[in-house]
Amino acid sequence: MRKGSSGLRTWAGAGLALALASPAAQAYVGLCCAKCGGNMPMNIPGGGVPATYEFRFKVSPMFMHMDGLRDGTDEVSSDELLGSPQAGGYMAVPTSMDMTMVNLAAGYSFTDDFFAGLMFMWQQNRMPMELNAMMESRLGTDGFTMHSEGMGDTMLMTKYRLHYDDPLIPTRQVSLLAGLSLPTGSIGERNRDHPMPARRDELLPYGMQLGSGTWDPILGLLYQGSRSPYWWGANATYTARVHDNERGYRLGDRANLDLYAMYQVRSDTVLQLQLNAEHSQDIAGEADAIERGDSGRAVRGDGESPYLTPLYDPDHYGGTSARLTGGFQWQPAPMHIVDLQGSVPVYQDLNGPQMQESYRVMATYYFELPTRASVRYQDGSGREQPGGAADALGF
Repeated sequence: MRKGSSGLRTWAGAGLALALASPAAQAYVGLCCAKCGGNMPMNIPGGGVPATYEFRFKVSPMFMHMDGLRDGTDEVSSDELLGSPQAGGYMAVPTSMDMTMVNLAAGYSFTDDFFAGLMFMWQQNRMPMELNAMMESRLGTDGFTMHSEGMGDTMLMTKYRLHYDDPLIPTRQVSLLAGLSLPTGSIGERNRDHPMPARRDELLPYGMQLGSGTWDPILGLLYQGSRSPYWWGANATYTARVHDNERGYRLGDRANLDLYAMYQVRSDTVLQLQLNAEHSQDIAGEADAIERGDSGRAVRGDGESPYLTPLYDPDHYGGTSARLTGGFQWQPAPMHIVDLQGSVPVYQDLNGPQMQESYRVMATYYFELPTRASVRYQDGSGREQPGGAADALGF
């Protein structure tokens, strides 16, 4: 069994325990349609289910800043790591990282219980690097910035509702999430901004690549409950890396546990608080170019030569972390929601040395589009068709 598997089981078990322990609640309608449970987090995959025969769309820009290095639970300075590779040091170490992502998601509810969707991702990474004294003297600069940009992996997601206490306005529901991550992101990004021309055709480190290069199944168990004017839930998901990519490595398996609570302060505004925990394993295998010594080695062409930077070491990835997320949702019009949130880490135990997270912010614009078969479909006059649900909120 690969290391970290016990931690993965712990997160999944905790999510299931919370789902089974949550109390019953009375019916209530929030910003979203009644069928999705009323209110739902926008940053957690699988949150909510739109009414039957309706589309849902989300666009979510996210910015994450990482600052400084961590090994285990201890911070590490660059001075401790920079030095001669032959003496156990590195030629270069990262000082910070900025990652910008834009997610575009679209889905459709085929039945009362079954939903399917796709999420596309665009990503930009920037990572400033500090050079050791020898490289600084040789190149006449104290550092450079690595950069990558483009489409990331695509997620196919399905959700099936296993249990509910009411088919139309549920206050307790449990769902199964099943998905597949499609390898649409590049794993061939090059270090084109390196100050040494001979290094510019080398592969960027694993964390600067745009995708996994593998077809990764995703499985999750989701719980949501409500009691006016409160909503809460627990989502436990597991992403498995079941094969090596074309470069001969695979990213580590990942388990996520997301706990959330929401409070509706008025008919169009909801406050939210989340605890987002993640455990991931290190990278298995090594990229072909790095194994040969063509990339990421102190001596080019020598696969036994020390790594240029800890970013090329597959053992320096993964770990356990937890973030606290707070924010609010606002409904500018029926079936439209604006969501703003920010996150800060409260615990990081990393297989370092590697970059530690400092904060992240995210905005989401969400809207639902009923088809003619939906009970919420409106004609050109804006009036709901006979049999349509009331558009008043239940607050």
